[in-house]
Amino acid sequence: MSRVHDALRKAAQENPEVSRPDADNLRGGSFARSPRLDGAFDKGFRQAEEPAEIGDIEVYIQNARRVEYSPLTDALLVNPSKPREAPAEEFRTLRTRLNHLQTLQPLHTLVVTSASPAEGKSFTAANLALTQAQLADKRVLLADFDFRRPTVDKTFQIPISPGMTNYLTGTASLGDILMRVGDSNLYLMTAGDAVPNPLELLNLRECQSLIGELRSHFDWVIIDSPPLLFAADGNLLATMCDGTILVVRIGTTTFDSVTRALQSLCENNVLGIVVNGARRGELYSKYTYYHDYYSYGDDAETSDESRGEYVEAK
Repeated sequence: MSRVHDALRKAAQENPEVSRPDADNLRGGSFARSPRLDGAFDKGFRQAEEPAEIGDIEVYIQNARRVEYSPLTDALLVNPSKPREAPAEEFRTLRTRLNHLQTLQPLHTLVVTSASPAEGKSFTAANLALTQAQLADKRVLLADFDFRRPTVDKTFQIPISPGMTNYLTGTASLGDILMRVGDSNLYLMTAGDAVPNPLELLNLRECQSLIGELRSHFDWVIIDSPPLLFAADGNLLATMCDGTILVVRIGTTTFDSVTRALQSLCENNVLGIVVNGARRGELYSKYTYYHDYYSYGDDAETSDESRGEYVEAK
């Protein structure tokens, strides 16, 4: 965690408005699980059902609709054909740490979130899912639970519906919303049609039952959620999952927002923090030896700005 503090302090020097509360305040607080919905809010939703049979979910997975891997050019996804690039290496480092944690504790469902918008949570969730799916023995699901500002459909250039909201409102089955990227180990679920009541949908028993069932069939279920300080959705999702990763962005995220975000989560549920937005030169300094040895052609000449944003797992 000290490296996170160092990164944020450096960001504070670049952005004088970044606040600096005491480090002791960065201890996670408790978050009360939201009460079950009253009948009035349930009106129009399907009635609570028993969780789907395990065999049925496996059939849905085996027969998932195939979609081509054709991501948005500006999505900044790691390139499997360039495995020695520093960004890909950072995500492999994050993957290794999470897979090690998985051997020590039950860990299959993971919420990736941030304190505020535009800090790189969706970028991190998508690249982590891609990196995990590159392992031959890992079956990975990337699910878009950000019903307010969904991104998975845009990133992978696939239809947004039917998706999660359609399943939760009873207008689509699990088989309708599950997609597989080519012949890879990566599966996708989009957010679905826009709804006026995202939090109420997440409070339905079907949501928790679905997450619980999916964890039995996927090595990793990676959930992209709304920012913690702008909606209660992420806090609720964190109580349903095995772990949470908080994404912060250098020069943008403040100490105060990190403090409040961590306090809104269950203390034992936070696995770590990913620092996003490092400059290319700072990140590549750790790989100088390999840059001297390998030739990257035109890529080595690319400027900081055009390279986009990168992450470092802490």
